[in-house]
Amino acid sequence: MTAVRQVGPVGPVRPVGQVRLLIVNAGQIVTMASKGLPEGPRRGKSLTEVGLLGNGHAVLIKDGSVAEVGLYNDLKGSLSDVSDKKVEVLDAQGKVVLPGFVDSHTHAVFGASRIKDFELRLKGLTYKEIAEQGGGIRRSVADLRAADDQKLAQSLEYWSQTALRHGTTTMEVKSGYGLDIKQERRILLAVKEAQTPLELVPTFLGAHAIPDEFKNDREGYIREVCRKMLPEMKPLAKFCDVFCEEGYFSREEARRILLAAQGYGYGLKVHAEQLRHTGGAYLGYRLKAASVDHLDCITEGDMKFLAQSNTIATLLPGSNFFLATKRYPPARKMIEQGLAVGLASDFNPGTCPTLNMGFVMSLAVTQMKMTPQEALTAATINGAYALNLAGRTGSIEPGKQADLIAADVKDYREIPYYFAMNMIRGVVKKGETVFWN
Repeated sequence: MTAVRQVGPVGPVRPVGQVRLLIVNAGQIVTMASKGLPEGPRRGKSLTEVGLLGNGHAVLIKDGSVAEVGLYNDLKGSLSDVSDKKVEVLDAQGKVVLPGFVDSHTHAVFGASRIKDFELRLKGLTYKEIAEQGGGIRRSVADLRAADDQKLAQSLEYWSQTALRHGTTTMEVKSGYGLDIKQERRILLAVKEAQTPLELVPTFLGAHAIPDEFKNDREGYIREVCRKMLPEMKPLAKFCDVFCEEGYFSREEARRILLAAQGYGYGLKVHAEQLRHTGGAYLGYRLKAASVDHLDCITEGDMKFLAQSNTIATLLPGSNFFLATKRYPPARKMIEQGLAVGLASDFNPGTCPTLNMGFVMSLAVTQMKMTPQEALTAATINGAYALNLAGRTGSIEPGKQADLIAADVKDYREIPYYFAMNMIRGVVKKGETVFWN
């Protein structure tokens, strides 16, 4: 077999299936395997079942998928008919191998940072007050409209490389900083055409805010979204999301938009219960949304309904940290009530400028009292459920897409322990080595 190949900077992935890949010498392999667990998203006790394998195990990858996971001595027989030149061996050197993070909520296409908002917040202004001064979402709309297509493409590719280097192998990307047909289309085209090994999942978020040109005609903009934008964007987007929040879109307005989206074949998501309780979580439950996200102001009643569903309760503690709200979603109670909890970054230019899912896990553990096992499950397989992708990613199991990462720690629990540090030293996406060092 060939010697270990050290891979340099993130670059284009070779066509799937050129080599077989064997990952050896891992200190631990966290498989997140589903065998023996209830079907569907992980909740309750199954949130803690990470499928841990110890030293001596290996992962064999073929044609972009996981072929076998088991003891190295057992896997050697599977390689007997393969010539040396067709096997690439990656030596994990005692590192922890685990599924790539699935970041199921980002706003990664934008024109510029919102540093002015940041300074105003440091002076004590609230989210609402900053918006009233021309900041917030409307600032990002102006920045995006001013950016040319090349700048948007280069920016997204840069952030995609950053996400990969932090161990994210699948990332949802929302529109929502365009707020008209032309600009929303530009965002989604940038996602579609991005040159990156990172798998990007596009979401249409035209109902992010009412644009200035419709500030005196809310109904007119909602009609624009439902009758023009939704059919126009469907070839470019997998999901439709709505910012169901006081001052943005009411529950009834969100319901109308999401029902229209459902009619066009979109999967559904809801920004729900972030700043105030508006009923967005219950709406997501009723419409069988893939996820309801934020949930800072979730109620006991909301939890009761969501516990009966497969809708992922996606928590975004990075935004709580950056906004210094000193209030986080009640993750511990949600888990005890039986909700299927996920974690995502909420990467965006105004309220959460991070793509470090390891740090998001740290916040989940230290600020929301999740266990390291629960946080890891929420950031991998439940993130995949939030994107309707759990059948092919989020765990290391035979037949699934080979999306794996290597963390330079002795124990997987040290990923959230070493907070705000990037411990990722290797990424394999669809069976191809993106980097390994």
